[in-house]
Amino acid sequence: MRPADRNAKEFVLRTAAEHDVKFIRLWFTDILGFLKSFAITVEELEDAMDDGEVFDGSSIEGFARRDEHDMIAMPDPSTFQILPWRPKESAVGRMFCDILEPDGTPYAGDPRGVLRQSLKRASDLGYSFYVQPELEYYYLKNAELPLKPLDTGGYFDMTPLDAATDLRRDTVMALEQMGIGVELSHHEDGPSQSEISLRYTDALTMADSMMTYRLVVKEVALRHQVYATFMPKPHARHNGNGMHIHLSLFRGNTNAFYEEAEPYHLSETARRFIAGLMEHAPETMLVTNQWVNSYKRLVPGFEAPLYVSWALRNRADMIRVPACPPGKHDAMRVEYRAPDSASNPYLAFAVVLAAGLEGIEKAYHLGNPADRNVHEMSEQERKRLKIRELPRDLNEALKLAQQSKLLRKALGNYLCEKLIENKRQEWERYRTQVTDYELETYLPLL
Repeated sequence: MRPADRNAKEFVLRTAAEHDVKFIRLWFTDILGFLKSFAITVEELEDAMDDGEVFDGSSIEGFARRDEHDMIAMPDPSTFQILPWRPKESAVGRMFCDILEPDGTPYAGDPRGVLRQSLKRASDLGYSFYVQPELEYYYLKNAELPLKPLDTGGYFDMTPLDAATDLRRDTVMALEQMGIGVELSHHEDGPSQSEISLRYTDALTMADSMMTYRLVVKEVALRHQVYATFMPKPHARHNGNGMHIHLSLFRGNTNAFYEEAEPYHLSETARRFIAGLMEHAPETMLVTNQWVNSYKRLVPGFEAPLYVSWALRNRADMIRVPACPPGKHDAMRVEYRAPDSASNPYLAFAVVLAAGLEGIEKAYHLGNPADRNVHEMSEQERKRLKIRELPRDLNEALKLAQQSKLLRKALGNYLCEKLIENKRQEWERYRTQVTDYELETYLPLL
């Protein structure tokens, strides 16, 4: 064990003793981004950090072939935190785990391991990858139909229109108790829609934080006897839940996206990175927008991107370059607006980074930013400007993903095949349904 790991292990053991921790939940994520967990007692903690914990992976989505049941969950001591919503006596801690094969090699289907590989590729090129996601979600009075929001407030509204103020307050406090930095929180555009933006950090830490964030939001909501959902489009007539990701690459302490003398202060590295995102966006949508419902969000009139475009100010474009404040070069970043907040953050960050790095390594060319709303252009004008459409449904995304060399490069053949197989089954289940809309529209006529 390296000295840093030894220090982290000793910190965990000492903290657990000081805070009367009795149980430690070992967290990991399946290929769809669902948080999985099992608990060990504090008496097993030291051995678990040394050797990992064996578990049956056969029932975890994408985690093992039928003849390979046993997997090893290897805790990452740097992620140890105490769960603030659990009792203080016989307290409960948690650690994220990397998933290993029984022989100790990294498991090809572990999303955390996939992101590690993408980050290593960036590191080999001299870059560190930093992200800041803006995750949107809705509060509902319960999980039953018809959906009942808590309020009718809108963007940035305060009480009495914003009934979720205390919910966000308690959520932010719980996140900060777990060492997760929060930048801001506010009411979003839809009724009872909220957003809590986490503070910029490295991509692996942020992916762990996002998994924690989604759980904390739901835990706090349940304690207030309401329901929170990250479903991409729960309300047909209101905005969906997006996950706008602010991205930047650093070389040491220098923001690789900033160049004083270049137009918009965008360095050549940044331009090529954006070009990579744009070139590969359609084929990576199966990861960044993985659900049938994801494509109900990407429709006209709801501030969601429909086309592969970039701009400086227009929030309808897929990529936006926010203004960089004078003298704050570190703030130079790119905002990627296609993903939704129900994606698997490890895989989403991995494919976004892979697309950007592809643009850098192959010197992709970036055209001029859109100077008007691409949604308002005619189809002929978009064709003339070579503005492509994003996939309109999961089936289109599936077809593009199946042909994508970049997706296989970023995810690995094993995980990529598992994801495509899972999504193909989801599409088949969906397309065989007879919806209320069809019955209400066609039954009286046909």
